[in-house]
This record gives sequence, structure tokens and C-alpha cells, in this order.
Amino acid sequence: MQPNNQTPAIIISATHSGAGKTTVTRALLAALKAKGLNVQPFKIGPDFIDPMYHTAIVDKPSVNLDYWMMGEAGIRETFSRWSQKADIAVIEGMGALFDGANGTDEGSAAHIAKILDIPVVVVIDVYGMTRTTAAIMDGVATFDPHMKIAGYILNRCGYIGSEVHKNLIKDAIGVERWNQVVTTICNSPALEVAERHLGLITTYENTEFDDNSDLNHVAKQMDVDKIFGLELKVNEISKLSFSKPVIRTQSARLAVARDAAFCFYYEENLLALKEAGFEIVEFSPIKGDTLPPDTDAVYFGGGYPESFVRELEDNVNLATQLRHAAKLGMPIFGECGGLIYLGRSLTGFDGKTYSMSGVLPVDFVMDSSYLQIRYIELTTRHDSLLGCAGTVIRGQEFHQSRVVSSEILSDFYTAKTSDGREYMDGFHQQNVVASYAHIYLNSCEGAANNFINAARRFQMNRNG
Repeated sequence: MQPNNQTPAIIISATHSGAGKTTVTRALLAALKAKGLNVQPFKIGPDFIDPMYHTAIVDKPSVNLDYWMMGEAGIRETFSRWSQKADIAVIEGMGALFDGANGTDEGSAAHIAKILDIPVVVVIDVYGMTRTTAAIMDGVATFDPHMKIAGYILNRCGYIGSEVHKNLIKDAIGVERWNQVVTTICNSPALEVAERHLGLITTYENTEFDDNSDLNHVAKQMDVDKIFGLELKVNEISKLSFSKPVIRTQSARLAVARDAAFCFYYEENLLALKEAGFEIVEFSPIKGDTLPPDTDAVYFGGGYPESFVRELEDNVNLATQLRHAAKLGMPIFGECGGLIYLGRSLTGFDGKTYSMSGVLPVDFVMDSSYLQIRYIELTTRHDSLLGCAGTVIRGQEFHQSRVVSSEILSDFYTAKTSDGREYMDGFHQQNVVASYAHIYLNSCEGAANNFINAARRFQMNRNG
């Protein structure tokens, strides 16, 4: 099957982090949605939070495109699969335009643009500058001749009600360059998303995001017709072969913890699990939920359990249920924040210790001086719900906590980082697997099927 190769697509990148790429992307999504268009959002890199905002704006899952975890073929297939029925695809970049792994462009917005043959609109923060804007535009345009630049968005270009800064830039950069400016955005501090340790506040906690007045105001500054028309003229998505997702008959029930404490999930992972035959049922540990009836397996994603320790500690019934289920052999999978909750205790940034579920005899502490951010390729050392020992799968770590004591070995896998360092990590006990790694299931053929097979075996044993 071939996707529609006329679907217009655009990558929003920037000259540097903090230039307004996320603000512009959100406003563009809102503007396109307001036009009644079917918009498919994407996010370059492993980030979880930006896609949450995309999803909240357009009411469609935003999908990650990560070179380390997916590879070139995976990026092509994923983009093709999710964008084929869209009126337009909007891809938010990661960091600065050309900045990728280890001083190269690998995994950068520029790299993904070349893989998918999609043009880039570059956001430039022009606060406090005029003629220098021209130098930046010229440098970006000529640095990599294999990448298409569709235009520029000038962010923080003056203030609402004033054209002074805009006209100064227009005069300084000349007509030819000004014609490449897709739109200008006025200063809007209200659009800045509050931050916390490890990044932005999620949509679950950002109550102000429900009021879209500021976002809509910026969206109205977007020249959507110019952007949409520009992409129709310049973009031809490569014809890509891909397998149409086949959702198997549901044969096992997967309980997925999903709330403000556990909200980090890759859409491709959830789709892979559905394709394997899982019926996914969500529940909220911080709202006091226990496991849904007839649960055959459990998935705890990452998130911010450290921000909801009291609610998690108070949900004694779920903790008891999980410990019992683990003893019976139920497959339970935890990633990062999910690992912490499956542990015995967590000492927060405030120095207080809180009880977690106690499924694993492991204690954790939040540590503001300890930060791990890395891509990893892990090779399992034990048979597990992911497959036989020797299973190889890719993922990433991003956490500010560490183990302080454990009664079991952290030797579930050998991890190799993207720069070649190796270490052992991860916990495996009975049918429980938990680690700091956020994995990408499709990086290992059969991983999702292995997970549901483990759930089916548990189901059969439980039902006699």
C-alpha cells in the first residue's frame, strides 16, 4: 500500500533552543485546526511532553520520530503510516536545527528533513536585532545544500499593536529576504509553559492551558494560507511502502496506568501492543483506582510519581493487588517512573520517604545533583516478557533519581550508550520487568508479541 504522496508537510525548527519553536508549533497547530483541517502532529526526538500539548490542541495523538530508536526506515514508515490521511503534517523539531548526536546532525531536525524530503520553516528569535536577522537567514540557507528551507518565522517581533520592530527588520534585510518570511509573531510571555525538574509542566498539571485565549491570539497572527500554499508547492513526500496496521483479535487485557503521575508513553508502543492483540484499559493510580477486572498484564510508563507521592502511598489497595498479582506471575512492566512506583519506597526532594507499591524490594531517592540523559541499546540477560535472553532493544533514559538500596540485582540487561559506554541495569523478578529505560518496542521485532504471549500464558494459568 502506498500513502498519499501529496500530503503537505512542514518541519518547524529553530536557530537555537528557546527561540520559540514550541510556541510557534502550538500556535500553528491551533491555527490549522481552526481552519477545519485534519492535522497530524509529530515530534522529533524522544520527548514526551511536547506531544501532549500537540494532542491537546488537535485531538489526535502526536507521534515521535526518533532516529536512534527507529532508524531511517522506521522514521519513514512511521511518518507515512500516521500522515497518510491528514490534510497536513506538522513536525516539531528538537533543539537547534542542525544539532544532533555527538556534534553531528544525526537525529536533528535537518537530518529528519532530509530523510523524509520535507522542507523546514526556521524560527528566529529576533528580539533586539534587525540587520543581523539577514546574516542568520543567509547562514541557515547555505549551511546544508541538501536540506530545503521553506521560509522563516520571526518570533518576538515587536509588541501587539506596534509595527515598528517589524518594519525595521523589513527595511534592514531587504525585499528578497523579507519575501522568505512566512509570518511574524509578537512578544507573548503568557504563552511560555511553566517548567519543573526534567522539563515542562505536563498538560495534566497545566490548568492554565485549558484557557486557550493566548494561544489563539498568536494563532491568529499565523498566515495559514501562505504556509499551507507554500508547502503544497514545495513538498513531495517520498512514496513509501509500508504494512497497513492489522489489529488482531483482542485476546488479553493490558492495564495501562495513565494519569499525571504516569503519562510518558510512545504512541507507536501503544499501537504495537494493540496490533499484537492487547485490549488496552487505562486506570489512574493517583485517583485511587485498582486494576481493571480481568487484567492479564500491567504497564506503568514514566512520568512524575515524585510529584504525587501522597496519592500513590494512599492507594494501599492497588499496592496490595499488584504484589499479589506479581506473586501469581502476572506480567508487569515498568519504565522509569513506573520502576520507582514498583519499588518499595521513594525519598523525595523534600527529604521525606514515602511507601510505593513494594512489588520490587528496591528503594529510590530523588537527587537534584544526579541527572541521567542518554540513548541506550539494551541486551537482556534473562528470559522475560520482552523475549528470550539476548533480546536487543533500543530506548532512552531521562531521570533525576537513583537507587539507594536493593535486595535484588540490577542485572536485567547490559546497556550500551550511543557513545559506546556499557553498564548493567534493570530489574527482573518473576514476571516483573522494570528499569529506567523508556524503550521503543518496534526497535525489536517480536517484542510486543512476546509481551502478549506472556499475558496469555498468565491468563491460561489463572483460568485453569
